[in-house]
Amino acid sequence: MKITRYETNFNKKLFFNKNELKVKRMPKRFESHLINIYPEITYQKIIGFGGAVTEASGFAFSKLPKEKQENLINDYFSTEGINYSIARIPIGSCDFSIKPYAYASKRDLSDFSIDKDKQYIIPFLKNAFEKNPNIELLASPWSPPWFMKNTRLVVLGGKLRFSYKQKWADYFAKFISAYKDEGFNINYVTIQNEPNAIQIWESCLYDAKHEANFAINYLYPTFKKNNIDTKILIWDHNKDRVYTRAKEELSVKDGDEAISGVAFHYYSGDHFENLKLFHDMYPDKLLIHTECCTGYSNFKQCDEIPNGELYGHEICGDLNSGANAFIDWNIMLDHEGGPNHKQNFCNSPAMLNEDSSDYIKNLTYYYIGHFSKFIQVGAERIAYSKYTDKLEMCSFKNPDGSIAVVIMNKFDWDIDYNLCINENLVHDTMGSHSIVTLILS
Repeated sequence: MKITRYETNFNKKLFFNKNELKVKRMPKRFESHLINIYPEITYQKIIGFGGAVTEASGFAFSKLPKEKQENLINDYFSTEGINYSIARIPIGSCDFSIKPYAYASKRDLSDFSIDKDKQYIIPFLKNAFEKNPNIELLASPWSPPWFMKNTRLVVLGGKLRFSYKQKWADYFAKFISAYKDEGFNINYVTIQNEPNAIQIWESCLYDAKHEANFAINYLYPTFKKNNIDTKILIWDHNKDRVYTRAKEELSVKDGDEAISGVAFHYYSGDHFENLKLFHDMYPDKLLIHTECCTGYSNFKQCDEIPNGELYGHEICGDLNSGANAFIDWNIMLDHEGGPNHKQNFCNSPAMLNEDSSDYIKNLTYYYIGHFSKFIQVGAERIAYSKYTDKLEMCSFKNPDGSIAVVIMNKFDWDIDYNLCINENLVHDTMGSHSIVTLILS
């Protein structure tokens, strides 16, 4: 067996540093500092890893020189980079848009057009798909157009008017058809981004009853009528209510047929148990992480490690709890953490420098990459046991037969371990505040 080790250690300035580990036979009666891997015990399959292509991301990308644009696409979407395979896009504007917009201003949708997306979002996607034509897309609305809302506002929550439920479903179908005309298949949609939040930017409220009603009685039939095979996901909000929300909506008549799974965000804390409750109760339903970010930090060096470890902890916990995919928030932003029409700035793994001549890669880029670069589309999560809770980890069996094991040490001291698989043993030391991916082949 060959074991290749890739390490990122910010303090040592190591990023995907590669070396080989020496493998030996497992001695009899050896029990010290063990991590055991069990490839015969499998769990969920992985759809992929990726980020959101908002208007802000496309705008920042457009500012780069052509050569740097090619470098960024390669850094994200190639196997030499971190091998992204799924992207989230907004349906209409969101806070990370230059200003609010909708695809139609007429109530009969006769002027429906995605021309606004052709300025920044679609050019980015075309570059990405040239590098990886197998990218999947997930689309989410932040708000219906103002005339469909009971408040006549796209901001500050409000609700979809009952009389516009069918028009809103038609709007989804027109969006999917328009993107298909541009060469893109929308694989998944969520009903609403953060349906339990009243925001100063685009937002809309749905309780479980109304979200289920729209998904089951309007959106799903409209998709069927138009021969659209896009999968419908509910919730798209924080993990603490994943199980209860799904239970309520999937119990509605025809809910199991119409609803393919749940999307979720990380902003209310770990709640990995909530994900596992959902996955155990509904093992055939998809569970997709659709948003995560860290607050704007002005590139303080001391924030890099906590931000990276936040991602490592989140991704490990989500995957070990049954998640099929992890999608980060903005794939790229400018040096201020925008543009954002409500100044709701944040970090992204890649950000423009001040004069837009190049981009920097924050540590989160590498921490996400320790999963996305090595865990292949179609990989199956496999079982493990570990001797200490001081190490966070997950393990996967890839379609090519290799095994990927990701291990993270968040502490101020080194931690030794001995990895055992099929009577093969390898010793390693995790440096303080480091993350490692082992590829076993």
